[in-house]
This record gives sequence, C-alpha cells and structure tokens, in this order.
Amino acid sequence: MDNAAIEEMFQALGPVTIKRMFGGKGIYVGDLIVALEVDGEILLKADEVTIPEFELSGCRQWTYEGRKGTPLKMPYWSIPDDAFDDPDLMADWVRLALEASLRASSLKR
Repeated sequence: MDNAAIEEMFQALGPVTIKRMFGGKGIYVGDLIVALEVDGEILLKADEVTIPEFELSGCRQWTYEGRKGTPLKMPYWSIPDDAFDDPDLMADWVRLALEASLRASSLKR
C-alpha cells in the first residue's frame, strides 16, 4: 500500500509518520506506533480493552513464525472489510488503535 493511501486511511488522527520496518511499514502518530503495514495489509494496534471489538468484527490477530517454528501472536489486528468503504467507520477503528497505543505508552512510564 502506498503512503498516500495510508495517510488517507489515518486522516482522522491527523498527520501520521510512516517508517519502513519488519519488511513493511510502521505507522505512527507522534512517537506512538498505531499500526503496521505487512505484505500490503494494514494491521491496527489493539490491547485487552479493544481486542473484544476486533474479535466481534471478525478480525484476525497477526501472528508470525518465531525462530523455533512457534507462532508468535502480536498485538496487531486486521481491519474489518466494511471499514474500507466507510471513512467514518475507518476513523472509529484507527482511533481504537491510537487509544491502545496511548494505554501501552502510559504503562511503560
């Protein structure tokens, strides 16, 4: 996905910074990572508060194979298909990702 499309997807959060990482891209609001782009798919940050909403919407959690062949679950989830056709709905989902990032940041302090 090109950067202009990513910026449009996250416009509800204001300006985002996109950095190359993990063979994909990290999407940031300020210093907070809110999403990843991996293999052309955008994955939103989630936490214990927001995971139930992702699960109810049929989203799937990003996992990758670790060094020992064990699947590792990461705190990033797919976006519901209907959000891609509705900017207001997409805004709701990206705000959930920002809220999860804010909570994670406050826990680190």
